[in-house]
Amino acid sequence: MKPSERFIAFDPIYAHPLPPGHRFPMLKYELIPEQLLYEGIITEEALVSPASCPTELVLKTHDAGYVQKLLDQTLSAKEQRHIGFPQSEALTKREFIITQGTLDCARHALQHGVALNVAGGTHHAFADRGEGFCLLNDVAVAANVLLEEGTIKQAIVVDLDVHQGNGTAKLFEQNPKVFTFSMHGRHNYPFHKEQSDLDVPLEDGTTTEAYLELLAKHLPALLENVQPDFAFYISGVDILETDKFGKLKVSKAGCRERDHMVFSTLKKAGIPCAVSMGGGYSPDIRDIVEAHCNTFKEAFSIY
Repeated sequence: MKPSERFIAFDPIYAHPLPPGHRFPMLKYELIPEQLLYEGIITEEALVSPASCPTELVLKTHDAGYVQKLLDQTLSAKEQRHIGFPQSEALTKREFIITQGTLDCARHALQHGVALNVAGGTHHAFADRGEGFCLLNDVAVAANVLLEEGTIKQAIVVDLDVHQGNGTAKLFEQNPKVFTFSMHGRHNYPFHKEQSDLDVPLEDGTTTEAYLELLAKHLPALLENVQPDFAFYISGVDILETDKFGKLKVSKAGCRERDHMVFSTLKKAGIPCAVSMGGGYSPDIRDIVEAHCNTFKEAFSIY
């Protein structure tokens, strides 16, 4: 990929809607682009601030009543507890921007092979509700838009966040045009799992070697069987051994090798890829930022 073709959806209001206790994990959305610029991996021209996703596109995935609650700020206290954030206009605006960012990335990837959203991977959002810090399901919205307009015929969601993409699994459980693949902690959130097309539950303490072996076993076979013409990759770095909640034992080098494996396998199969960052909760923000930046580096080195 030429430097001029690099495309990164960047949300400039990343920190505004959150109370102080939630701002630390949000710092990565500022620091990732800064680090990539500092290292010369990207130029300013590669950073694109998306518009807000039109409501009519969001409604291709999410129920009208739920979307109206987000827009009107009328979520119940119980609904807000399930999401984990207090509702605010800024938070809703941010989710619509993130969603458009993933759709923009997908359109760019169709032309240039790969594009990455600095945010996204909000895979716990269902059609009618939010959960786990997710209000809208960015990957699901993008997939449904592209499928409906005929831009793509068959998508695969490669979800390697440590938490199962339960919202995504439920949204596409009756849709054969989107294959959902999730490798996640067996004993991690969400504690009630939905059924993806392929779930690979990981035991606590899964090592780098075991993790990569499982991925190498499943991903090439899936591409051969499913024959997707587009991939959405959720590249959470909460698989790291340093993560506060991940419960796995994957090294930083192993996480980067995971990304290399995904991108090289997709590239070999001729499949364009839109990437959403997913989670990362290591106590040292430098571990989170480095691991996420490695995803960008591997994407640009392979595509």
